Amino acid sequence: MSGELRVLGACPLDCPDGCSWVVTVEDGEAVKLRGNPDHPYTRGALCVKVNRYLEHARAEDRILYPMRRTGPKGSGRFERISWDEALDEISARLRGIVEEHGGEAIWPYQGTGSLGYLQGCEGAAGRRFWNVLGASKHWLNICSSAGNSGLTLANGTPGGMDTEDFALSRLILLWGTNPLTSGHHLWKFVQEARANGAYVVAIDPIRTRTADQADEHLAIRPGTDAALALGLLNVVLAEGAQDEEYLAEHTEGWETFREEILAHPVERVAEITGIPAGAVHSLGMRLARTRPTAIRATMGIQRHEGGGTAVRTINAIAAVTGDWRHPGGGVAYSTSGHVHLNIDPRDDLLARPVRTLTMTRLGSELAPERDSVKCLWVYGANPLGSTSDTGAIRRGLAREDLFTVVMEHFPTDTVDYADIVLPATMQIEHADLHAGYGHMYLQWNEPAVEPPGECLSTTETFRRLARHMGMTEPSLYDSDLELAEQLLASDHPSMEGVTLDRLRKEGWVRMNYPKPFTPFAEGFPRRSGRTRFPSRGKAYVPSLSAREAGRGPYPLTLITPAAHMFLNTTFANNPELRRRAKDPVVLVNPADATARGLESGRLARVHNDGGEFLAVVEVSDRVARGVVASPKGHWPKHVPGGANPNAVVREADADLGRGAVYHDNLVEVTPCPADGAGS
Repeated sequence: MSGELRVLGACPLDCPDGCSWVVTVEDGEAVKLRGNPDHPYTRGALCVKVNRYLEHARAEDRILYPMRRTGPKGSGRFERISWDEALDEISARLRGIVEEHGGEAIWPYQGTGSLGYLQGCEGAAGRRFWNVLGASKHWLNICSSAGNSGLTLANGTPGGMDTEDFALSRLILLWGTNPLTSGHHLWKFVQEARANGAYVVAIDPIRTRTADQADEHLAIRPGTDAALALGLLNVVLAEGAQDEEYLAEHTEGWETFREEILAHPVERVAEITGIPAGAVHSLGMRLARTRPTAIRATMGIQRHEGGGTAVRTINAIAAVTGDWRHPGGGVAYSTSGHVHLNIDPRDDLLARPVRTLTMTRLGSELAPERDSVKCLWVYGANPLGSTSDTGAIRRGLAREDLFTVVMEHFPTDTVDYADIVLPATMQIEHADLHAGYGHMYLQWNEPAVEPPGECLSTTETFRRLARHMGMTEPSLYDSDLELAEQLLASDHPSMEGVTLDRLRKEGWVRMNYPKPFTPFAEGFPRRSGRTRFPSRGKAYVPSLSAREAGRGPYPLTLITPAAHMFLNTTFANNPELRRRAKDPVVLVNPADATARGLESGRLARVHNDGGEFLAVVEVSDRVARGVVASPKGHWPKHVPGGANPNAVVREADADLGRGAVYHDNLVEVTPCPADGAGS
């Protein structure tokens, strides 16, 4: 290849913005990456992280060849081997496990490292291979499952507003979301609304970058969001501002839900949430008087024991006020429910039904006493950096009888425990199909350059492994373009006219939804056609921290927000982004710091019965008394003490969807000795 070429693609990472990008290639090398200026949502801008993507793909620590472990598990010592050697060993081990223990002893552990429908988790890449083998299924509950379940119960879909329509809103509630760090493209539409007089409120336990820019910040107690929603609606009812026509035509369960609202007067809600009663009442009055109101509630809000119900109850606000009937009104959680690709898990390839293993229960499932998982195959994931109870995971990965294969780009903590490491392509090196979960566009990622070394895409890795194992199922060998055609062969009206040829030529296509988009103006995709309100006593499920904070040996609630410089643990090995992120910090309110002898700049131990991690104290009123915050993302091997906040995150389920509980953990924070050593 010679000369200059501009290649259209899409960011694969776990962010709602799903950016469209343009790669400039000169003489076969990617030399420039920019946001696609023609894309209505990306508008030419990428984030501080993805701006360094080309540098990241060329990093010195990139894994380029298959490797076999030579040292003890956890040592990170490997030798280079050929693909044939790797596939020979893998094939033999998989056959032996299936013969001795059955296919369910194999756990394909897939994460959100790529949201691609070909190479990533959205299309469950590799599922056909695993079904032929009879492996366990994998429940990817780490991200959004509690909220998805709550919205599906209520509305029949997790889909909601088109976030571009926030430009039409007059009151915007950014509820448990920090878009200036995690999805900054929304802010353009918020700014358009503000230019036309919109009022913006950030509801968040932390005064985030976004809260700094809002007109008002309400520092809510973690896990009490549903109670605040009920309190705001209490004011709406007191003002007689409910939309009786919409309630009668498009909802069910209103009378009992009304009783629940009336049982949550402002004064009670103030006690529960920690927000002054005057602030609750003032926002309730704004909500009562302002149409359209748009609510942006993203995934952090549902990572506690009552998370699914919290999202469901917040969603109910738009039905009570009738905001769903107004352009620029409603709730935006995820647009994934509006994506109707033809995703077929091919369960017909299973010889018999198999069990499903839950992502956030990895530590307990790998425990030696359970003895039910003999092979862990990790791809698009770094569980030792991202999953609950990393101490238990580390102990499980150290089992000599556990055969672990990791497909990766870089030598993560999880890679250090692998028996075989397989080099994976990055986004500029393979084809993929994407749909951002914060906008209404499908996007095609065309490979821009050849893969370095011997890296293979996920799809090609499974094709080669199937061939190596002598599998005869024809669908295992479908090409990437054939897989994409199958995904696009949907008869849903939203997909009419969306073809692979068109996507490859144009780079992106808006699904067939109107602009502006009022998805539930005329009803909901449930059998009744109505949204279903929570029943009496089921509209607020207190989280562990809401019930127990301030009591016992661990009185502080720990939340683990997104880091500005990392995306989950992606980019946490990039030298410049690590430099900007600095060492792990824990934000502590001044009153809590004084009571514990904590000082800014000193190392502290954050701990509970499950584990501990070390972080530099930042005494700050950005967190309320009783709340501490430590951003996620650092690789454990890179930080003092060798652990990140997930060391103290317990294995537990949210109320719906078996969601994770990253923001629902009780800890204590104590100063480290002068030498910086933990106990």
